[in-house]
Amino acid sequence: MINYEHYTYRIIWSAEDEEFVGLCAEFPSLSYLDQNRYQALDGITNLVQDVITDLLANNEQIPQPITQRNYSGKFQVRIPPELHRKLAIEAAEENVSLNRYVSNKLAS
Repeated sequence: MINYEHYTYRIIWSAEDEEFVGLCAEFPSLSYLDQNRYQALDGITNLVQDVITDLLANNEQIPQPITQRNYSGKFQVRIPPELHRKLAIEAAEENVSLNRYVSNKLAS
C-alpha cells in the first residue's frame, strides 16, 4: 500500500493568485491554493490522498513516490561537441575526470 505522506510536496508563493500553491511532484496536474502556507500543504496532501483513493477504487495505476524509487546513479545527456570539449578542458585543468567535474557542477 502506498502512503500518500511519502510523496514529494512543495509549497510556492503565486504572485498571480496572491496565495500559496501546494504541489506534488508525482501528481503534476494537481495543485491546491490557500492564503496560509500550512493549509496549502494540508490541502495538497489531502487532495493526493483523495486521488489515490479514487485510483484504487478504479483499479488504476498509482505513481510510486520518488523517494521509494531506485536510481542507478547513471543518466546520459547529449550535449553539443563544443560544450563537451569545453567541459573536458575544464576537468583536465582541475585534474579530475570529466564525470567528476560534471557531477560537481550539477551538485552546486
